[in-house]
Amino acid sequence: MRRTLRKHGIAIAGGAAVVAIAGGALTMTQPALGEALGVPSASATPRLSGTELDRAQAAATLSTARTVVRDANDKTDTGRLEQRIASLSDYSSLSGAALTERIASTVDTVQDVAQASADQDHADAQAAAAREAAAKRAEDAAAAAKAAAENAAAEQAAAEAQARANTPAGAKAAAAALASSQYGWGSDQFQCLDSLWTKESGWNYRAVNPNGGATGIPQALPGSKMASIAADWQTNAATQVAWGLQYIKGSYGTPCSAWSHSQSVNWY
Repeated sequence: MRRTLRKHGIAIAGGAAVVAIAGGALTMTQPALGEALGVPSASATPRLSGTELDRAQAAATLSTARTVVRDANDKTDTGRLEQRIASLSDYSSLSGAALTERIASTVDTVQDVAQASADQDHADAQAAAAREAAAKRAEDAAAAAKAAAENAAAEQAAAEAQARANTPAGAKAAAAALASSQYGWGSDQFQCLDSLWTKESGWNYRAVNPNGGATGIPQALPGSKMASIAADWQTNAATQVAWGLQYIKGSYGTPCSAWSHSQSVNWY
């Protein structure tokens, strides 16, 4: 065999030094053998011919085959290629057609195993990517479920706090705290405020005067005035209390002045 062996796009270009598998082609380079096969080499080497060339090609084929077996994906069946390697290992005692046939069959099997290994590598990569994507989806779903549960718990806690604040006791506590912190009114002024709003609404945030439509704890007329504090004035006692204290401050100065006026004319 006095030419480079080419079969199914595979070029066996020599020895054990370098093996490349790319684009379906297996290529090995070794300067001396490359020169012998007509491949340019950086150094001048004697040309091989006849049986020497056949055996050199057999050696290069074995080197390639062993490299493919060594580097094959663990899931790839390399048994047939190992058999080919074994059958070619005694190449030094072979010559002629037998040697040529074994080289060719080994090259074919090298290509099959290399392709199968590459396909398995690709399948493994896809499976790993799919597992990673599934794990990420599961992680995202768990995070979303946790966030939803936390939001639901926060909404529930806020609703419960709102419900407590919307009781007469809760509204009074909110009023006392705001009267002290924002207006500096002490317990004496709160007593007047308590008397005033007990008379007006009984501290009921849903109270509505049937004779005029005054609404809520401070009996705002109309109730929509309280929207200047917040849009939830119809459902939030704290919003009504904040508006009522602001109204008292602007109109009467203090709760006791507002209470005195209410006692005199029956409104404030």
